[in-house]
Amino acid sequence: MGQKIRRVDYFYFWLDDRPGEGARLLGKLKDVGVNLLSFTAFPGGAGRSQLTLVPENTETFLASVKEAGLQPSGRRLCFLVQGDDHVGAAHEVMRRLADARVNCVATNGCSAPNGTFGMVVFVKPGDLADASKAFGI
Repeated sequence: MGQKIRRVDYFYFWLDDRPGEGARLLGKLKDVGVNLLSFTAFPGGAGRSQLTLVPENTETFLASVKEAGLQPSGRRLCFLVQGDDHVGAAHEVMRRLADARVNCVATNGCSAPNGTFGMVVFVKPGDLADASKAFGI
């Protein structure tokens, strides 16, 4: 498989930082048929949490969240990395940004079955072009 890096759209929601709020939102997305490539949740302070989503299909996501009465953030861009898992796989991705002097503001990664891994990499909007160049896209 090697390694595939592509720019993808992401959106986020602010939720109350209480048990079940993430499950409630993910359930609404499931009910309207939204498939996700990635999601990450983290505390945002003041009793709120941010749930960041990378939908498989942006247009389906936008139509579906409207149907469900949900209000996501505006469309933003990040990078989705998928590839063969091996020692140093994440380092290789991050090193490319470092060599290009691009700061990664957030990332999330995970190994997957059959020796694969995935990562989502977030950079500042002003760094998208340099990061794209560093990733060869």
